[in-house]
Amino acid sequence: MNMMFFVVFLLFSLLIFRLGIVQIVQGEDYQRKIERTEDVTVNASVPRGKIFDRDGRVVVDNLPQNAITYTRKKGASQEEMLETAEKLAKLIDKETDQVTERDKKDFWLMKHPKEGKKKITEGEWEKYKENEIDEKTIYQMQIDRITEADLKELKPKELEILAIYREFTSGYAMTPQIVKNKNVTEEEYAVVSENLASLPGVNTTTDWERAYVYDNTLKTVIGNISSSKEGLPKEMVDYYTLRGYSRNDRVGKSYIEYQYEDMLRGQKTKVKNVTDKSGNILDSQVIRQGQRGNDLMLTIDMELQRAVDQIVEEELKREKAGYGRHLLDRAFVTMMDPNTGEILAMSGKKIETNDGKTEVLDFALGNLTTSYAMGSAVKGATVLTGFMTGVNNPGDTLIDEPLKFKGTRKTKSSVFNRHGRVAVNDRTALMRSSNVYMFKTAIEIAGGKYIPNSSLKINLEDGFSTMRRYFGQFGLGVSTGIDLPNEQVGFQGKINLGEPGKLLDLSIGQFDTYTPLQLTQYVSTIANGGYRMEPHIVKEIREPAKENNKIGPVVQEIQPKVLNRLDATPAEIKSVQEGFRLVMNGSQGTAKNFAGTPYRPAGKTGTAEGVYDGPKGEQFLKNGQPLPMTWNLTLVGYAPYDNPEVAFSVVVPWVYEGKGSSKINKTIGKKVLDKYFELKSERMKEETSDVSLEQEIVFKDEKEKDEKENTEEQ
Repeated sequence: MNMMFFVVFLLFSLLIFRLGIVQIVQGEDYQRKIERTEDVTVNASVPRGKIFDRDGRVVVDNLPQNAITYTRKKGASQEEMLETAEKLAKLIDKETDQVTERDKKDFWLMKHPKEGKKKITEGEWEKYKENEIDEKTIYQMQIDRITEADLKELKPKELEILAIYREFTSGYAMTPQIVKNKNVTEEEYAVVSENLASLPGVNTTTDWERAYVYDNTLKTVIGNISSSKEGLPKEMVDYYTLRGYSRNDRVGKSYIEYQYEDMLRGQKTKVKNVTDKSGNILDSQVIRQGQRGNDLMLTIDMELQRAVDQIVEEELKREKAGYGRHLLDRAFVTMMDPNTGEILAMSGKKIETNDGKTEVLDFALGNLTTSYAMGSAVKGATVLTGFMTGVNNPGDTLIDEPLKFKGTRKTKSSVFNRHGRVAVNDRTALMRSSNVYMFKTAIEIAGGKYIPNSSLKINLEDGFSTMRRYFGQFGLGVSTGIDLPNEQVGFQGKINLGEPGKLLDLSIGQFDTYTPLQLTQYVSTIANGGYRMEPHIVKEIREPAKENNKIGPVVQEIQPKVLNRLDATPAEIKSVQEGFRLVMNGSQGTAKNFAGTPYRPAGKTGTAEGVYDGPKGEQFLKNGQPLPMTWNLTLVGYAPYDNPEVAFSVVVPWVYEGKGSSKINKTIGKKVLDKYFELKSERMKEETSDVSLEQEIVFKDEKEKDEKENTEEQ
């Protein structure tokens, strides 16, 4: 017993000695550890870069707006956040449209814990105590047993509290979350600012939203960004978070906004929050000032774009009002600099009827995401393919005549020559749009020879492969390389070895489909002497300017890029260029309405007949009706023909059915070229006037200086 008491005595002595050291010797160190603060670095969002047109006009801007935010501290409890949400709900109006049924059920359980407990039977609770059912399963059972009647107990103001609480919990701790940034009234902003002391984590600040200066002009190509409610797209959360994004950051969702996200996103403000051991923010220090994203300068001329939009819309509506035009619903125009690939205007309009209301919507995006049979507009590619494969030479004469094949009832002929025999060469074939010249060229490319009333014996697979490969050199049926996502390359018709005539259809643009943008790249390749230029819609990337309404210095200039050179000789290309010139200026040209214009155009018309493949096709099939045969009208061109500075395509699908006629493609084409050169002339006059004014000022200054010197000498 004495030994045991002695050991106990020693142990207590050691304990007292140790406590003395902790309290007396190391007390201050431990006290500092208790009062220790923690530095937490977070990033604050900044506005995106602006978008300008080629002349410095603002296209997309950032509009400042009042905002209310919440920063959740580490370890914040549900009760603390709910209490703050209840206080804030008394000061602001919060929309509840984002609140889900699951949110309501979770909130109902928080507000009614006793009633929620009763949702579980005694037997189930017993199983829970015995670890046969885990807590997660119990909670899910409670959620599943909440009824519609239970949810109706939630009052409108409680739903507002829930909507606010939902925003509080939507992001990471110590990272500001937007609670409200739309329609924050001056009164709400002021009253929340006055009560920040009683609203832990809440703050008032300035946020931004995208402002589209030209409304819906080119809107489908500019694209959209996610809202602060949406945040990062679910399918790309990992991709963005690894690159420093927060879950509620706004990012580009489509087209230009998406394609140039890395340039437009900006550099976030880096803030160091000093917190105590409870997670309360004691101080905030800005480590790095943020900077809004780089600005984009487009290749688009917004003045030309708006004028082209107006022309397309007016002509589409006028044509739609005609007889038998019930399937017509869209039209496209793309204008491009054939020497650089810069897109000058990209217009698309679509007529839609919803709830009995008809409206014309922007569909510029359709220039690269939809494709159609283009008809004779592609005959320039067929002629040059004949040259490049060696089956024809510039100036060679072929006989245009109705072609009759064994086993077929109908002849295949040119529109201008249904019965006779006419000698044509490549130039006159393009001018008069000879189908037969193209048919005979395609037959020889496929290793055949036309013999009247005989079977069409050709190597069909080789013929298709060869022609499609050479067409691809112009950009037809392949990616154009434009700096936008989701470009379509068109559809290749299905080859049936028992239908050799399909190759002849391909030669006149009535088998494969192409996009309006591909058509523009094709005609640009002919216009510039055989170089396929990569089209682009962004001209320059610039640093954000320090002053409003200014443009910053250039960070990167998008250089013209040659994708390939045609395998044709300069003489062969020149011959096709001359054929295109005759189309618009020759006495027998299919677009001779352009003749006499001062800008000296060249081009090729197109008409394609085919089974209707538009959005109303399902209605025909649903009603047991066959799809009707419709006509697409197209036009490609460039000007001036001897020194091209602009190339364009016009595509109007499904204009009419059966027998009919229309000049909408030529009308639109002439009007957009007229407008382009009209605007150019006006700008040259303005520049001349500005130079004259500067010279006059300089002359006046020099005159006054001379007079002053003469006076001093005298």
